[in-house]
Amino acid sequence: MSRPEGVTPAAPAAGGALLLYGATGYTGELIARRAVERGLRPLLAGRSAPALATLAAELGLPHRVFALDDAAAVDAGLEGVAAVLHAAGPFSRTSRPMVDGCLRRRVHYLDITGEGAVFGALARRDAEARAAGVTLLPGVGFDVVPTDGLAAHLARRLPGATRLTLAFKAVGQPSRGTTLTALEGIHLGGMIRRGGKLTRVPAAWRTRDFDFGRGPVTCMTIPWGDVWTAWHTTGIPDIEVYLAAPRALRAFSVVSRFVGPLLGSRPVQRALAALVTSKLTGPDAAARARGLSLLYGEVEHADGRRAAARLTTPEGYAFTALAAVECAERVLAGQARPGFLTPSLAFGPDLSLSIAGVERLDLALADGTGPRSSGA
Repeated sequence: MSRPEGVTPAAPAAGGALLLYGATGYTGELIARRAVERGLRPLLAGRSAPALATLAAELGLPHRVFALDDAAAVDAGLEGVAAVLHAAGPFSRTSRPMVDGCLRRRVHYLDITGEGAVFGALARRDAEARAAGVTLLPGVGFDVVPTDGLAAHLARRLPGATRLTLAFKAVGQPSRGTTLTALEGIHLGGMIRRGGKLTRVPAAWRTRDFDFGRGPVTCMTIPWGDVWTAWHTTGIPDIEVYLAAPRALRAFSVVSRFVGPLLGSRPVQRALAALVTSKLTGPDAAARARGLSLLYGEVEHADGRRAAARLTTPEGYAFTALAAVECAERVLAGQARPGFLTPSLAFGPDLSLSIAGVERLDLALADGTGPRSSGA
């Protein structure tokens, strides 16, 4: 691994400074406020000096301004830092320069991505991270902490399962950043895993009804991060992820199969980004408090045995702030080994249950085992 001449990385240590990059974004600010509630004093960072100065002054925190397109600036920005919590997307553009800097400076890396390609790219750097003594822990928000934990829990209940199905229903509105990330990949279609291999499928390739505890809801397949991460977590070779989707969204997804190149073109992407930027911010505090996220998972063994469970969490952005800070605290405490990790590989299948407002219900097994509930 190369590094700029004259830069000697210090070994990462338990404890030490946490740098929150992208602190002035919608989710970044939620994380910053949650960190302060937990008694942490993260170093706020990003590209916008005025916005950072304002937020840092309000929260009584230090701040540091640097962009990610200059390796020397990244190295300077990571001086004295033990771990980075990266919240500035789209991560397809921003994760690599930050990870490069973390590996050069031997700083632990966490992010809140849900982008499958980013999980794949970081998994390929496992050996590099192990050699540097650095933890690479992407997906410490709603993408993918609750679904990853549900997958790990079901694999624990039914060892040797060969098929995993996950589904979720989000009650609330998306933020600007989440929407921009979704639009960036809308022309690429869907993704599942078959026989342990990533397999490209059309958008809304399959629909299925799931009961999240309030009656059946029609869902469609989406290329959610667990198609990448759950295989690392569980070793289950066949994985599909579904999103509860109204009829209009399912119809649009089907249409996108035929106009994918147009949707992916630069002019259309620019126009969509401008529209989203002008119309969306993110759910306010009242909406976050009202919102919920409902999840369902099931696994199946080759002999026909099945296991299923439901999970209920706070609204997705509220959950992300809670989970991201929880994971950062654990990494700073030295609880995660070096290398690429999913949240469940780092902290176990029950990580979500350490977060207030999360409840899990095990559904009946084929052998007649009844439901069991657990929660924080």
